[in-house]
Amino acid sequence: MALRKIRFKNIDELKSHIKTHEPTFYYSSQTSTVIPYDKLEEIYQDEDFYLADLSQLPSEMELLDDGTLKIKGPVSWKDAREYLQAKGRAIKTAPTEELALISAGAATSATGERCFHFGNLRSQIREITYLNSEADTIVLNRDRPLNSFEGKDRYDQAFAKYSEFKNAPFPRLQNETDLLIGTEGQLGVITELVIETAPDQSVTHLFMLLPKWEENDAPHLEVNKKIQHFRDSVILCELIDENSFSFLPVEERPNQGMDAIFFEVIADKFEEFYEKFLLELSFLNEELIFELTASKFHHIRASIPRAVFEENSRMGVIKKGTDVQVESQDFDKLLAIYREFSKKGVRYNLFGHFGDSHLHFNFMPTKDKADECQKYLEQMYDELLNINASPFAEHGIGVIKKPYIKNFWTETQFKVFQTLKEKHDPHNQFFPQGYMNIKK
Repeated sequence: MALRKIRFKNIDELKSHIKTHEPTFYYSSQTSTVIPYDKLEEIYQDEDFYLADLSQLPSEMELLDDGTLKIKGPVSWKDAREYLQAKGRAIKTAPTEELALISAGAATSATGERCFHFGNLRSQIREITYLNSEADTIVLNRDRPLNSFEGKDRYDQAFAKYSEFKNAPFPRLQNETDLLIGTEGQLGVITELVIETAPDQSVTHLFMLLPKWEENDAPHLEVNKKIQHFRDSVILCELIDENSFSFLPVEERPNQGMDAIFFEVIADKFEEFYEKFLLELSFLNEELIFELTASKFHHIRASIPRAVFEENSRMGVIKKGTDVQVESQDFDKLLAIYREFSKKGVRYNLFGHFGDSHLHFNFMPTKDKADECQKYLEQMYDELLNINASPFAEHGIGVIKKPYIKNFWTETQFKVFQTLKEKHDPHNQFFPQGYMNIKK
């Protein structure tokens, strides 16, 4: 195989490469959980394409008069958060991996933790500038509708059942910006973004301990149901189960052998949250609720997914995990599916965006158990077809999840993706291994 690597130092170099129409996968921070970068050569050993690094392009940020943030080039979520803090503003999206780049987040329609309060990233993007297949600069605006195309009405109707989810099994295609959000770089290369920000607010971080979900999930279900009424006062509501804490050093585990739910509460609304939410919980034990510093909170939240990734790499196993969101009324069904996974005799953990009924179950198999876990995941996706669930709610499809996605599509999605590729990527040069090229 001739997997060729290339790195761009300026936009002119990037444009020159695009004009060659060579098949290319463009990447930035290599933080994607659905792209096994260390195994691409093995997976695509019979293909000839470029792996193109965008992380060295010039970057720039500007806070505009209307409070939006203009981003140019490889700006990370951490960069944006620190820049905005100095100006009294806050980023609305907070992925666990803050070193990921915002442009990549737009391409995959990443969401992160704070969408419980602020909504998904797709709803926050005002404008996208990208390079098309001829390296022309195109500007897309959220306030302009996407031009119609064959099958669009049927496609929009199919999307409607997922409209309340972070992401559907296929991208929304209603506004101009939707063309580049969640399409994973298959229609062009994003170079600039304008995203909404919020006033920086004082917040309180709480840490609540609960029984292990495998043994007693009644408290979990009660919290999930009641927290839905507090999206105005709670910015995030995250679960880390006891198994997840086992990946941290013993001295960094504050969970006392229990599951934990984290809350980030707007300080001005904390009293209401305390009286109308916490005190109303049937299982409340105030001795099991603690306040954390922001730095401690974020350290724990970020360290666990990283540790899981490192463990998979050490074992030489491609991630065997889920990215499923359901409606709150179906949360018990999702936990039931995951409970069956917990009985398979394979190490596992569960964490994620609890308030959004969106949790990541990760098998942690040894190499000899990897194929077995793959079969369990395949069975799970079959089960998800029977409930109103979004199987890929946050991290995209990439390479790892392509085998599961097409069962969630009808003829409409296949035809629409073919139409979009033919129009916007006539040379099939942008991530030709992506889901838009899956055949029925």
